[in-house]
Amino acid sequence: MSSPAPQPGILDIAAYVGGESAIKGAKKVIKLSSNEGALGVPDAAQSAFAELAAELHRYPDGGSTALRHAIAEAHGVDAERIVCGHGSDEIISLLCQSYAGPGDEVLYSAHGFLMYAISAKAAGATPVAAPETDLTADVDALLTAVTERTRLLFLANPNNPTGSLVSGSELNRLRRELRDDILLVVDAAYAEYIDDADYESGQAMVEAADNVVMTRTFSKIYGLGGLRLGWGYGPPAVVDVLNRVRGPFNVSAAALAAGLAAVGDTEFLARSRAHNDQWRAWTRENLQVLGLTVPPSAGNFLLVCFAGADGHDAEAADEFLKGRGIIIRRMAGYGLPDCLRISIGLEDEMRAVVSALAAFLGKNEETAS
Repeated sequence: MSSPAPQPGILDIAAYVGGESAIKGAKKVIKLSSNEGALGVPDAAQSAFAELAAELHRYPDGGSTALRHAIAEAHGVDAERIVCGHGSDEIISLLCQSYAGPGDEVLYSAHGFLMYAISAKAAGATPVAAPETDLTADVDALLTAVTERTRLLFLANPNNPTGSLVSGSELNRLRRELRDDILLVVDAAYAEYIDDADYESGQAMVEAADNVVMTRTFSKIYGLGGLRLGWGYGPPAVVDVLNRVRGPFNVSAAALAAGLAAVGDTEFLARSRAHNDQWRAWTRENLQVLGLTVPPSAGNFLLVCFAGADGHDAEAADEFLKGRGIIIRRMAGYGLPDCLRISIGLEDEMRAVVSALAAFLGKNEETAS
């Protein structure tokens, strides 16, 4: 007997595997594998979530109206050009579904977010990875990789897992030299961690062109990863298309309520950014003292590479850390087998990571104050 067959290319997809959350036999772990917000959830968002308990039998607002207007006010953008999604992952998927298909290509940088290639394949399109320079997206390499079949170009700024940034001038050059019929998607999931006048999240580019979309998330600095909430900002024609293909109630009432409360909590954002700045710098400095290669990062994580670390490799380091109850993320799936990604957590968690890696490398711990 024959069985139902999926569409061509579906079985070629390597399913996305998120960061681990547990260690067998360990009652308590330090989880630094998923770039979750170190300070947890804003109090106002927790309260909004709890107050919704008696209304869970009601469908949510299918247009995410109140949240879109709150986002618009917070960012100084047009609410009618915002579409909310079940995480920014859904926006990425909907863009591929809407603008690419069999015979088309979806372009991204070599160490870009894994969901770009997965979403492209799910739409029947071909993912194409352009080489990077020093773990940073290379605008010239991306432009060279463009063909007549290219339909979308995804660029994360800053990029996960490398933490690298493309300057505003280079990002704008990419847009200028890209064909107008190619949709440029700037994934700014970590934008709130950056306070730099030269930084370009994609917002201004959306307002200056008809083929740019910016995606954002509530899963990182806002601490709402468990609710899956993201949004996109784009040209009216693109937003119209996304609203036609998304589900009628694609964002839950709980996510809408928590997001609405969180988006206006500027004190929480400032505190989270300051914490991240301090402990990202401290951790990077101390890991470099241990002889590890740690590129600069603009996100809430560090890429830690073990090439040349006196025969110590990333896989062994991961197992050693697990033995101490610490979970981080291996990077082999991103083509970086000698690297680990470590999220920035609380002070005691970052001190524990540095101490454990010092022990793994057989070195005395010489940490900064």
